[in-house]
Amino acid sequence: MGSMVGLKNRLEPEIKNVAQTEGVTEEFVARGVEAGRIVIPRNPIHSPKACGIGEGLSVKVNVNVGTSRDRVEVEEEMEKVQISLKYGADALMDLSTGGDIDSIRKRILSECTIPVGTVPIYQTGIRLARKGAVVDMTEDDIFNGIIQHAKDGVDFMTVHCGITKELVDRLKRSPRVTGVVSRGGSFLVAWILHNEMENPLYKNFDYLLELAKEYEFTLSLGDGIRPGSTNDATDGPQINELINLGELVHRCRDAGVQAMVEGPGHVPMNQIEANVRLEKRICDHAPFYVLGPLVTDIAPGYDHIVGAIGGAYAAWKGADFLCYVTPAEHLSLPTPEDVKEGLIASKIAAHAADLALGRGGDRDLRMSQARKDLNWGAMYEEAIDEEKARAYRSRGITNEDEGCSMCGDVCAIKIVNEYLKNRS
Repeated sequence: MGSMVGLKNRLEPEIKNVAQTEGVTEEFVARGVEAGRIVIPRNPIHSPKACGIGEGLSVKVNVNVGTSRDRVEVEEEMEKVQISLKYGADALMDLSTGGDIDSIRKRILSECTIPVGTVPIYQTGIRLARKGAVVDMTEDDIFNGIIQHAKDGVDFMTVHCGITKELVDRLKRSPRVTGVVSRGGSFLVAWILHNEMENPLYKNFDYLLELAKEYEFTLSLGDGIRPGSTNDATDGPQINELINLGELVHRCRDAGVQAMVEGPGHVPMNQIEANVRLEKRICDHAPFYVLGPLVTDIAPGYDHIVGAIGGAYAAWKGADFLCYVTPAEHLSLPTPEDVKEGLIASKIAAHAADLALGRGGDRDLRMSQARKDLNWGAMYEEAIDEEKARAYRSRGITNEDEGCSMCGDVCAIKIVNEYLKNRS
């Protein structure tokens, strides 16, 4: 635990900023960092705005951006970065797999003021796959990729360390419907099967910890065996990987390295609370970072709504960090508009959970008071998307300046306000 005290001391300015932003004491944040229950992703090379993720803090939202082999439009990706900043993303991940990945990452880091994460094995595996096969990666390839991302200033990295040779053997006997849906997870599963060797990230975890400590990046312990369908949720392989991650969390803390744990995935609503409780118990309350979760599999084109439903419930039950889902999930690379829709859906989910947990209610009260007063300017200021709120009201035609075209001259609030005024 002495190493975590040293970490707390190094993060003293960020702890102060997080406490001020969250409306909690510096002592509370410092204790959370020391216990490993709060992380503040920060590579000093990038030095982003301080963002606290973990117990007792507001629920945070991450946005994924990045090119693909079929669409390398760098300016479009930078537009997505600006949309993410405008609409309140707390962190951003560059998942680029097409074009000059190094230059794209560096540009994102140069223009993004919030913590930036990556999955280094994507770039390493893709480079090898496009020359030959992903299973040709060497241990040096994997770790050199991590070092390069760290030197560029990446604040947190997803590393799929919980996939072991033993787990892959069990996975082969699993009745799973969708198998492995994590891209990084699939690279490592294929590598283990082909080479008949242990996962280099698990085998050499102490070396990974040395790198994380040297460059001061946060480890996001990835769920490479996350369920890709509600049918596969909370099954043996998923829980086996979570148990492995619990072991690695303790090794991170012993080394003075910040770590959070990634979670599913596709999970029906009746299993979400159990998933959160399992992660918190097995991983000793490490911050929990969830993708969605998606509560049904049948809504392509609407998965941002599906993910927001699961995210709100998961966050209410203790998840700390929501990875957004866009309407394009499972279908295509998202457009800038898809990014906006996905981010706002997850921001609503995060706020709904915060509200249920007694945080952030002042904003809702201000909105309600503005509605009572028919104060449209104040309503727009509190709206999560002011531009959309203004556009919806302006598209209706009404003779009632104070109302909208839904009710027109029979606005309930206006009628009662007038009679109350007359009786005062």
